[in-house]
Amino acid sequence: MLKSLALIIFSPAAIAAVAQQEQPHVRMNYVNVCTPSAEDQSVLKNALARVSAKPAFAQDFEISRGRATLKDAPVSRFIRLRRDFPPESPLMTAQYSMSADEKTIIETLVLRLRDPKELHELSIEDRVSAGSAAPLVVLSTDTPAARIRIERLGKSSVTLARCEGANQSAYEPFFRQASELMANYRGALGLRTTFRSDVSWLTEGKSIRSGRAPGSSKQP
Repeated sequence: MLKSLALIIFSPAAIAAVAQQEQPHVRMNYVNVCTPSAEDQSVLKNALARVSAKPAFAQDFEISRGRATLKDAPVSRFIRLRRDFPPESPLMTAQYSMSADEKTIIETLVLRLRDPKELHELSIEDRVSAGSAAPLVVLSTDTPAARIRIERLGKSSVTLARCEGANQSAYEPFFRQASELMANYRGALGLRTTFRSDVSWLTEGKSIRSGRAPGSSKQP
C-alpha cells in the first residue's frame, strides 16, 4: 500500500520533468541590416549579378489594384503587376508593386528565380514621402533603392537597408546596382507607358486619407 501511494505522489513530478526535457529548443537569428557581414555581402553581390539588367518578358501579364485598411494606419491604395519571363530565362517572374497613403509611397520589385537551389528571390524597395512626390513623379525620377533582401531556401535571409546615422559607404556599390536594376525594370515592365494610367489611379482625383473623391460620400 505504501509503495502504491508513493507512486501516486511522485508520478506527477516525474511526468513534469519528462515534459520539460522534451520542450523544443528555440533558436533566434538576428539579421544585421545596416552592416552585413563579409559572407552576407558575398551573397548580395552574387544575387545582384545573376539578375539581367535588360529583361525580356513573355506577352502574358497580370495586374491588380486595390484599397487596404489596417488598424492604426492610414488608408492606402496599391497596384501590383506581375510579368513572366520566357522559359529559357533563369528568372521566372517579376512582380512590381506600388502602394500610396497620405504619408508614404513605397515601390517594391520582387524577382523570382526558376531554379531556387541557391537563391529563391530578390526584392528591392524604395520609399519617399507622399507629400514630396506623386506616384508618376516617383517613376520618372528613378528613386534610389533603400532596401535589398535575398531569400534563400533552407537558409536565413540576407538584408541590406539604409540606416540613418550609420557609415554605409562600403555598401554603396550594392545600393547603386540595385537602383540601376530598379530603374531598368520600371521601363521594361511598361510602368511609364502601358500601365501608366494604373499608376496614376493611386492618387488621381482621390483622397488617400478617406478613400473618397473630393465632395463625394461614396467609397471608391
